[in-house]
Amino acid sequence: MPIENQLLKWYLINKRDLPWRKNKDPYSVWISEIILQQTRVSQGVQYYENFMERFPNIEKLSTSKESHVLKAWQGLGYYNRAINLHKTSKEIINNLDGEFPSTYTDLIKLKGIGDYTASAISSICFDEFNPVVDGNVMRFLTRYNGIKEPIDSKKTQNKVKEIGKRLIDKTNCPGDFNQAMMEFGALICTPFPDCDSCILSSKCTAYKKNIVEKLPFKLKKKKVKERFFNYIVLVDPKNKTLIEKRIKKDIWFKLNQFPLVETNFKVDNIRKVHSFNKFIDSQKILIKTNTLTKYNIKHVLSHQVLNISFNVFKTKKDIPLGIDLSRLSNYNFPVPINNFINEKLF
Repeated sequence: MPIENQLLKWYLINKRDLPWRKNKDPYSVWISEIILQQTRVSQGVQYYENFMERFPNIEKLSTSKESHVLKAWQGLGYYNRAINLHKTSKEIINNLDGEFPSTYTDLIKLKGIGDYTASAISSICFDEFNPVVDGNVMRFLTRYNGIKEPIDSKKTQNKVKEIGKRLIDKTNCPGDFNQAMMEFGALICTPFPDCDSCILSSKCTAYKKNIVEKLPFKLKKKKVKERFFNYIVLVDPKNKTLIEKRIKKDIWFKLNQFPLVETNFKVDNIRKVHSFNKFIDSQKILIKTNTLTKYNIKHVLSHQVLNISFNVFKTKKDIPLGIDLSRLSNYNFPVPINNFINEKLF
């Protein structure tokens, strides 16, 4: 039996019961694919259901405030995905008469939709023959075909895409085939697979050559960047504090934070840092002597390690435009700041 038929047969029997597979609604598929870009399915299901309950259709999403969308996204990380979802929903409602594009060519023009997402939506919802190549598919097809070239090269990625194209063209259900390949990579051809029980092992080049553990091969390793975030947490006599919004297009873009002093080194005493004193002077804030309480945590992202310190000071006078501590839950904070607020400020 050809591989494409084997995959489809396996998928129809073994596919997981996931909420976005209940129908072929492009909005549902779009939301699920964006969530799953950086999230495991086991975690993504709950986020998907919560998001869909809050924004059940594209009209609701487009008319909601960006801050509300970010709040619903809290904990998923990579917040640009939520920002792009919101922008694209407005684009579809305002400029496309509310009609979701039905072709790969039109889908890929939208903000936050790349080759993978455009292929998934166009094939699953509109039966276009566009192969999806995500990490699971890349792992499966490089092993099955014995591709030793580095998967982080564009040449190899195009090669795998062409293999997917040849396979999908032999089917009559492109959406199911794409999901079959992704599901097979996620459940069977895992990073540490049980090849002896795999239905395709007899045809798998990597298995026959005993090089499964060597594939896929990745040439480049992204360097982990270490950063030092020193947050200034001011608490005035009325239990109010000062927050700001991140405006730099960096991690946590558009989320809230306490005033930040970022340094290139670990800071033992924030009072000795020039930028801290400059900030305090600019705000005309009088800090009570010996009121510093410091909390240190380490927060690990995919390619960054954040050494975070929360420096809590009590002030002598009220903070102009201060935010009551009890109202901080109304604002969007990154997970480590949100955890600090819940665990240390209350």
